Amino acid sequence: MNDLVSIIMPSYNTAEYIKNSIESVLNQTYTNWELIIVDDCSTDSTDEVMACFNDERIRYIKNEKNSGAAVSRNRALREAKGKWIAFLDSDDLWEAEKLEKQIRFMKETGYKFTYTDYRIQLNGTWLPYVYTGPDKVNERKMKNYCYFSTITVMYDREYVGLIQIEPVKKNNDYAMWLKIIKKTPCYRYPVCLSSYIKHEGSISSGSKLKLIKHHYIMWRVAEKKNPISATVLTVRNLFWGTLKKLKYKELLKEGCENASGPSTD
Repeated sequence: MNDLVSIIMPSYNTAEYIKNSIESVLNQTYTNWELIIVDDCSTDSTDEVMACFNDERIRYIKNEKNSGAAVSRNRALREAKGKWIAFLDSDDLWEAEKLEKQIRFMKETGYKFTYTDYRIQLNGTWLPYVYTGPDKVNERKMKNYCYFSTITVMYDREYVGLIQIEPVKKNNDYAMWLKIIKKTPCYRYPVCLSSYIKHEGSISSGSKLKLIKHHYIMWRVAEKKNPISATVLTVRNLFWGTLKKLKYKELLKEGCENASGPSTD
């Protein structure tokens, strides 16, 4: 339980939120981590916020030009030195025992790729659900839909190797999972340990048509599918995504942590 964890955090104009995100890392009960923040040429006061932190475990890197989250994540992954890779976006939060509990779960089970349950705060209001997913996601299910939030994921870098993705603007996290799932299934750790903070600047905005377009681009560019295959996979995403929203959430009972038991598949 003393392996290094590399935490990947892309940032862009989240000065209002990044302090809380970093503090949720500093508050972890598991302390052997490095936080790699790659800033994508923010135009707000992110630099001033970062100047407030003086911890040698935090590495703050700036892109030379605005390039998108995929490029930032790729760069952070190349810099990572840890056995474990975890992801936290610069406006989201972790429970204090997130790393400790998830690493213990992976060591006890031997799993190489896992995710946890999570909650959502929408414009300052907590939604009354814990968001779950299948207990096991194989390659076929991953092609159906991206069942989990980026901030819940952890994988064994020594087993998976270096992951690099095409610079797609949207769904670049999904593109990562599609690469990893070819090497190992992903397993659910049925404990709520992460909080996805949605606000006007972070909500996946735009028309349904634009969202569909980004799914298609992800399949065409990141996965290099031909137009027919990319169209079929996009339609499949829409179908399974609708089912996911209906099936994989549970009414919150006693707070976020330990709020959810194993899901049925």
